[in-house]
Amino acid sequence: MFRMTRYIKTLMNPTPVRAIPKPSGPVVIWNLIRRCNLTCKHCYSISADIDFKGELSTQEVYTVMDDLKAYGVPVLILSGGEPLMRPDIFDISHRAKEMGFYVGLSTNGTLITEDNIDKIKAVGYDYVGISIDGLEKTHDEFRQKKGAFRESMHAVALCKQAGIKVGLRFTLTQDNYPELPAMLEMLDEHDIDKFYLSHLNYSGRGGRNRKRDAWYDMTRDAMTLLFNHCHNELQRGIEREYVTGNNDADGPFLIEWAKEHYPDQVDALTERLTNWGGNSSGVNISNIDNLGTVHPDTFWWDYNLGNVRETPFSEIWSETKDPLMQGFRQHPRPVKGRCAECKFLNICNGNTRVRAYNISRDFWEEDPGCYLTNEEIGVVESMPRRVAAAAIEIPVNNL
Repeated sequence: MFRMTRYIKTLMNPTPVRAIPKPSGPVVIWNLIRRCNLTCKHCYSISADIDFKGELSTQEVYTVMDDLKAYGVPVLILSGGEPLMRPDIFDISHRAKEMGFYVGLSTNGTLITEDNIDKIKAVGYDYVGISIDGLEKTHDEFRQKKGAFRESMHAVALCKQAGIKVGLRFTLTQDNYPELPAMLEMLDEHDIDKFYLSHLNYSGRGGRNRKRDAWYDMTRDAMTLLFNHCHNELQRGIEREYVTGNNDADGPFLIEWAKEHYPDQVDALTERLTNWGGNSSGVNISNIDNLGTVHPDTFWWDYNLGNVRETPFSEIWSETKDPLMQGFRQHPRPVKGRCAECKFLNICNGNTRVRAYNISRDFWEEDPGCYLTNEEIGVVESMPRRVAAAAIEIPVNNL
């Protein structure tokens, strides 16, 4: 995750560059249930409104939580499917908070109503993330349910009224790219605390719909708009949290932006971003699915590391022989193509490996989602993109 606001603040108000403390354990994104009342076009878990057999029982979840706490896991993000469809979600959430975890709820928001908002408030979630993927018509088409936008925005209002930190989660595609300016205006209108822009990852239904991914020029425009919007708010004394995910080229692209706006801070920003280190799948980010299977992150559902019913998470995550995990934990990672030659490899850490794998069937091939030019990354102009254009039909303007 790229914490944009944090880094733009350091450009505006420089402070000494310090090392980032090593986390006590990985963040665990936990898909407690696969059932969902929506069938979103980009869903990595291919959830549906049916019961999936074999999901962890309440007691099994508690047993895993005990192990996670002992292992030093600091954060649980409770997800799905739609986590609010799990009958014991509030029992699990209360226990997680009592154990001292930072607890986030990742939801589509349509099931947050006047009937359960008091229960949600009582948990004391550190953050509730609600997915909004465009204005009303676009969002409803994306989520494949008419009325989904209004239900989700009603949930936002209920959370704000209850004093809950709430954020919008937005997955950028060709279809909603034109609506990003209006989405940013909504943040002020609804007093949203956080905005998370997710780049499309080619997993699950997101893989099937990868041809709708934003073009490189669209992504550049969207990120420039987001940088400028965050910067403008900070200048006006508004400190909203802007973050992005699933494309670690956002860090190096901020350096390009800083060259124009804060040229005297480029070296310090480069050092800060090097300390950040980019993609942390398989290191500081982990996933447990609804059946208890552990994955390097949420988009690697086709790659299994073990199951918590058979082996504690702490043992699975500490295992050193898995070839994918070995590569994740190698520095620099054994990437190929443009990624191997990129001068920003220490910053982005090879970007999103699952996108490269789902296009090339090679874990370490270059990431087709990187939107930086050869000139920007210091690669010879004659080097072609090896996987992007033919595989996902993205125009390679200026590359």
